[in-house]
Formats: sequence, C-alpha cells, structure tokens
Amino acid sequence: MAFRIVLFIIAATLTAAHFLRAENYGLVALSLLTPLLFLYRKPWSLMVLQLAAYGATANWLIAALLLIQMRQQIGRPWTTAAIILGAVAVLTLLAGLLLNSRCMRERYK
Repeated sequence: MAFRIVLFIIAATLTAAHFLRAENYGLVALSLLTPLLFLYRKPWSLMVLQLAAYGATANWLIAALLLIQMRQQIGRPWTTAAIILGAVAVLTLLAGLLLNSRCMRERYK
C-alpha cells in the first residue's frame, strides 16, 4: 500500500512542477495538497484521488501533443520530449489505477 501512495505523491509532485513552470500557482497548490486526501479514510477521498490522477494524465497527454506540434512547426526534434511526457503520463495513469486495488478499497471503506 505504501508503494501506491508514494507513486501518487510522485505523480502529484511532477504535476505541480508542470503547473509551476506555467506559473499557475493555484494548480500548484492543489496538486501539492491533493495527497493529503490519503489522510481521510472515506470512499469519496479515494475517488477524488483517482479522478485527480486521471485528470493529470489527460493534462500530460495534452501537453505532449501541444509540445510535439510546436516543435514540428519550428523544425526542432520532438521525440525525446514526447517520450518523457509520455512516460510521465503513464506513471500518473498507473498511480491512479493502483488506487483501485482491493487493499486500497478495503482501507477506504
């Protein structure tokens, strides 16, 4: 169970760093505060955490597509950026999916 929580915290921290680069401080704070929902042992908190992970995954995929388009337009290499953002998207999606495990659902009854 600790691995699932740590993976989510890493994903939330990476998401916060993404929003910090965009100077969106409200979403930085929200990204950093979201893991505090692990302290509430209610089913709704687990659902909110999963939705946050899936939303962050969508955000990473959109950012990857926009970055690829921009780099292609200016004739710059884009494959490394796509691989990195894709890997972060997969990590974030995995963090959300692992929260749906039986041990997590039992803890958040």
